[in-house]
Amino acid sequence: MPAQILVVEDENIVAMNLQNRLQSLGYIVAGVASTGEEALARAGEVTPDLVLMDIRLKGDMDGVAAAETLRARHGVPVVYLTAYADSEPLTRARMTEPAGYLLKPFEARELQTAIELALHRHAAEKRLRQSEERYALAAAAGNDGIWDWNLTTDEVHFSLRWKLILGY
Repeated sequence: MPAQILVVEDENIVAMNLQNRLQSLGYIVAGVASTGEEALARAGEVTPDLVLMDIRLKGDMDGVAAAETLRARHGVPVVYLTAYADSEPLTRARMTEPAGYLLKPFEARELQTAIELALHRHAAEKRLRQSEERYALAAAAGNDGIWDWNLTTDEVHFSLRWKLILGY
C-alpha cells in the first residue's frame, strides 16, 4: 500500500505542485495544511505515514514547533522542506530529529529519495523499539540478574534484578 503523506505548506501554488508530484510518484496525499495548528488537527484525523513540513508557516506555530508536537503525539516522521538554509532554523529543526531536510527547489527524484529513506528509517526504528520491549519483558519475566561489561569502555551495567539478588 502506498504511503500516506501529509503536506504542510502555506503557499498554495507550492502545495498544489507538491501534491501533484507526490501523486505522480505513487503516494497518497493524506491532506494539505497551511498552518502548524491545522497540521496537528489533520494528523489526528488521518494518521499519516510521513509529513512533509515547511519550516516557515503562517500563524503562531512554525513548522519546527508543529513537527515537535507531531513527533510527540503521533510518532510520525517529518521531512522538512525549506527555501532557507539559515543556521538558526536548521539548528532548531535538527533538535526535532527530522527524518530528512530538503532545500527548495528540489527535483522529484530528490523528493522520492528523501521520502523512501525516511519511511525505511522509521520502520527500522519501530522494529528496534519493539525488539527492545520484547527483550525487557523477557528479562523481567526470567527473574535473572543480568550484567553487561563493555570491554572497550570498561563500563559495567547491572540490571535491577541483579542488584536486588546481591542486596544492593
